[in-house]
Amino acid sequence: MLKSNPHGGLVARTSDHGRKTSNIPFRIDLAGGWLDQPFVSKVCPGPVLTVSVEPTMEFERRSGMATSTRNRAIEIWGQDVPTGQERETLARLLFCYDNPPETEEVSGSQDAIGIVYPGLACSWYQGGYFPSKIDSYTDTNLLTWIQDHIRLIRIGPRRDGYRALEGGVVSFGAAKSLASASAKCLQGILARDLERFGSSVRESFEAQVEMFPRMVEGCQDTINAYKSARGVVGWKLTGAGGGGYLVIVGDEEVEGSLTVEIRQERPEQR
Repeated sequence: MLKSNPHGGLVARTSDHGRKTSNIPFRIDLAGGWLDQPFVSKVCPGPVLTVSVEPTMEFERRSGMATSTRNRAIEIWGQDVPTGQERETLARLLFCYDNPPETEEVSGSQDAIGIVYPGLACSWYQGGYFPSKIDSYTDTNLLTWIQDHIRLIRIGPRRDGYRALEGGVVSFGAAKSLASASAKCLQGILARDLERFGSSVRESFEAQVEMFPRMVEGCQDTINAYKSARGVVGWKLTGAGGGGYLVIVGDEEVEGSLTVEIRQERPEQR
């Protein structure tokens, strides 16, 4: 387990604290976010990459870590994601529970998938709320390589009233750039090519911001402060932006950053 360095807004978990909280993971979206919304993937289909993150610390609400979906998962399952059942079925169940019929703004299914699927998930969206295919990657060495090269910088929760989509325009060019960058990101990860991994994370984020400029609201100073730090080759904001955490990709320790532990597949889950 990588050590966690608690920062403002986070609580380091002791074993006693862990027994009182759920082991259901959080999720980090690495690339392709927004393609899990039909109004984007209908313009251009493509993949969303997520990693499942162990709850070694308490991430803040409204910070792009799928905390609201995780809370719904806790309501259903309590201590942990069930084993012995099809993951896609569990992800669909959680997605539907998270988005009852009266829901106006649907939470993307990447949140449920990132929570249910251990390791790295690549979800292929083609205009629907749920992907046409989910590829799961659980090789221990691959997941260790990913977690060794990502860090989080806390920005703070999204402000009340923040609306990422306001004023946004989903053009074919931006949607295609998003899909291409996400596919490139998967290739970089599987090849353990840090430069390709980092540049594609950044390109994916830039495509997101091209569609929805408000994503960087209140975050640009933090981005500027860290994107040129030694060893940093890529960066993005978690979730819908507007706050949360800055994900940085690189091969150096970065002052003030947090490490994460990606959930490995357990024997009983195979």
